Amino acid sequence: MSFEARNILVIDFGQLGDVILSLPALSAIRRRFPKARVTVAVGGAAAAVVELAGVADEALAVDRVGLRDGPKHLSVWQIGKLVMEVRRRKFDFVVDLHSLSETNLLGFLSGAGQRLYARRPGRSLDYLANFRPAPPVEDRSKHAIDRYLDVVSPLGVGEVSRVPRLPVREEDGRAVDEMLRTALAGGKIRGRKATAGGLGDGPLVGIFPGAGHPSRRWPVDRFAELAWMLERNDSVRSVLFAGPEERKLVREALTKFPPSTVVLDRLTVPQLAAAAARLSVFVSNDTGPMHVAAAVGTPVVILMQHHPMFNCYIPPGERHRVVAARTIEEITADLAYTAARAAFTTERASSLFEG
Repeated sequence: MSFEARNILVIDFGQLGDVILSLPALSAIRRRFPKARVTVAVGGAAAAVVELAGVADEALAVDRVGLRDGPKHLSVWQIGKLVMEVRRRKFDFVVDLHSLSETNLLGFLSGAGQRLYARRPGRSLDYLANFRPAPPVEDRSKHAIDRYLDVVSPLGVGEVSRVPRLPVREEDGRAVDEMLRTALAGGKIRGRKATAGGLGDGPLVGIFPGAGHPSRRWPVDRFAELAWMLERNDSVRSVLFAGPEERKLVREALTKFPPSTVVLDRLTVPQLAAAAARLSVFVSNDTGPMHVAAAVGTPVVILMQHHPMFNCYIPPGERHRVVAARTIEEITADLAYTAARAAFTTERASSLFEG
């Protein structure tokens, strides 16, 4: 293909997990246009993922939720400001991976001469795209990773790894090691001394109780029950993660967890990646931090309700396990424990074999 771009805008307005699943497509664009400047417009929380993955020259952080759900007059002003900023940068090629009507319009108003959009019937204005050949119409039965790769397939990107990968930076690893060292050395945890002995030598299991919607959230009491089972049966210490949306939930439920539980609730996304890389397994609802853990190579146990398309968003790889039921409340602590224990014992055996 003779087409070459010099200044590329990729619109990637998904949530944190969506952006991680789009990393193979972003990597393909970066590889296809090695001399071009690549800017990825992305939701604010996911900007750190783009920067950490090294798939772009710049991440343009956008308050996509505010643009959509904020006060109308403020949203209009912010949209106008974003359009002016995009036009100022003089992009010559726009790729819209999610292809919503508003992002298609942003790409059109950018002034770029070439526009490649995902084709999503009923959701996109892909007639505003002009790149030829056009990508295939979105196939909702495909995995999200493959749908993103379909969008960029007209560029002739060739064979691409389907596995999203995030590196761990040394400075983030050092910061997390210091947090864990303080806790594992017997320092104060949750304002009181850890009482269980010998856990510092055992594996660490991450727990993330949050989710974007209450219907996707396993009861926090059951997460606490799981933590007790892991400690009593396997001498495993739990690391409880919380972001801004989960801090109140975690604070109210802390007394139900083992006193030895380490709480990490002030991490940046790169620090979350570093912390996840130090775990034997990460147990979570179907949410963004789970995808971060999978992208650094940590086995994940995903707790979720059955859905016709839930397989489309599971991280690729045989090490990950899904525990699903008709409703998430039907998942018992015993089921979660069996999956978590199988994951970290398999991981331990693999490490011994490799060593």
